[in-house]
Amino acid sequence: MATFTLNINGKTQEVDVDPSTPMLWVLRDNLKLVGTKYGCGIAQCGACTIHLNGTATRSCALPVSAVGDQEITTIEGLSENGDHPVQKAWIEEDVPQCGYCQAGQIMTASALLKQNPSPTDEEIEMAMNGNICRCGTYIRIRKAVKTASKS
Repeated sequence: MATFTLNINGKTQEVDVDPSTPMLWVLRDNLKLVGTKYGCGIAQCGACTIHLNGTATRSCALPVSAVGDQEITTIEGLSENGDHPVQKAWIEEDVPQCGYCQAGQIMTASALLKQNPSPTDEEIEMAMNGNICRCGTYIRIRKAVKTASKS
């Protein structure tokens, strides 16, 4: 066990965990930030996506010991009132069905738009490619990213 001081959603948080503990479990089990979901556990599905210094990162494969003083943003920290342009576009374009993958999808899309405010369809597909939606709402996801890019 070791003590880690983390910058999560603009707040300093201390946790005592094994250094190899994936950030996903630190967030969910230790800090009770349960918006980040467990999907596959091998960084392939995207359900666990968070921002690490603004970059979309799979938290299930990121050990807490690798974070250091980098800034972590979870779906809970994306906006205080759920009014981030991507979140609003998700509702406007009726994206969610089961909803399980949505936090990871939204985190990936918001990181893309921060880096590239006006992505082409191909750039959206490339950025979102690693996020799996078992309900198959990929067309609506792309449309929501385009809608958010106009905000």
